[in-house]
Amino acid sequence: TDDFYCDEVLSGKTRVDVVLETETVLAYHHTRPFWPVHIVVIPKRHVPSLTDLGDAPESLLPELMSVVRSVARQVEKEHGAARVLT
Repeated sequence: TDDFYCDEVLSGKTRVDVVLETETVLAYHHTRPFWPVHIVVIPKRHVPSLTDLGDAPESLLPELMSVVRSVARQVEKEHGAARVLT
């Protein structure tokens, strides 16, 4: 596949600065940030899209959103604001 997240990040080929990690979700500082604080949150398994989870269980979405909320709170605390984009 041509999936940077699976092929590079999750495989360990591209090193990342981890912000938060659970059994199923990884949050890390973007390797080529567009903003001064640019954090990516991804599932630790291939998921085609937010609207098509493939064979991933529906329980992945609440876990993913929980990590997004935790990271956003941390960014707000440290920088005064946070924006979440999908």
